[in-house]
Amino acid sequence: MSTEQIHAALAALAAEPEPEPAKRPEGPQEEDRLRLLGSLLAKTELEIAAATRLTEEGEIEDVLETLLGWGEQLGANPDLAVNVLTNRLQRTAVQVSEPEAQELPPGREAAFAAVMTAVYALGAQVHADRGDEDGTRRALSGAEEALIDILQGMHELRVAIGDAAGPVGEGDD
Repeated sequence: MSTEQIHAALAALAAEPEPEPAKRPEGPQEEDRLRLLGSLLAKTELEIAAATRLTEEGEIEDVLETLLGWGEQLGANPDLAVNVLTNRLQRTAVQVSEPEAQELPPGREAAFAAVMTAVYALGAQVHADRGDEDGTRRALSGAEEALIDILQGMHELRVAIGDAAGPVGEGDD
């Protein structure tokens, strides 16, 4: 899909970015492609979110319906599916981590670690399928570290709401 096609799709959805005549007098260029794809992805995700019913039963049905369309576009290629899922999870992890924040609240830290656990677990399976034992070990180590971070973040939230004792200092005997 070319930059022009992506821009046209955004225009058709009334979601094209503001023109930047000073920076881009000729319009979007090839180096804008990923940013434009991100805009198109966001527009699609917003449309799906708006169309998804918020009842437990309706939401599951709607999610399954979107997955049917996703599968139709992807085809029967499990390697491509894992690649797409991994990319989606990595984008989600970055969004959850609030890149501009100095320090994440414990719940967001735990959520970031949960997403990264999935990234590492998928990666471990890919490495294992390829017979790459070292890659599998590295990915499993990353997943295990992320699991520890999930538990730590959840514990910190429990401490914050008074459900668990905080860290014991030297003078707290």
